[in-house]
Amino acid sequence: MSKSVPKSGAGSKGKSNEEIAAGLQALRTEQRQLANKISELEMDLNEHKTVIETLREVEGERKCFRMFGGVLVERTVADVLPELETNQERLPKALQALHEQLTRKGQEINEYIESHDIHIHRGDRPPPAAPDHPATSNVLVPTN
Repeated sequence: MSKSVPKSGAGSKGKSNEEIAAGLQALRTEQRQLANKISELEMDLNEHKTVIETLREVEGERKCFRMFGGVLVERTVADVLPELETNQERLPKALQALHEQLTRKGQEINEYIESHDIHIHRGDRPPPAAPDHPATSNVLVPTN
């Protein structure tokens, strides 16, 4: 899943601006995927809390349905509730791990930007003054 990107400036000498930009874009895509997964798990955690609160007020022998990999399965509340509680206990640990990965990915992106001397200009701000030695500077202007 993760694409290997050199972390030192030494590897950037043979890369074109397009390859450097593609590397940065790949890192940002991985960062967005992590953020989306965090959002998805946070929604799952909230759904688990709501369902658990609801099922605790229902007698244990009552029928309920649970989705397993796209298949709806009939179970009893007494069977499903402990499983949901276990999942609810595990989700914060998974979220913490994903938050740590997201932080590391942000640091990796910052190191990549720094190691390749990338300057990003946004459309809402004018670009800084031209460098004294334009051949030693890589300026990337994102299209987004």
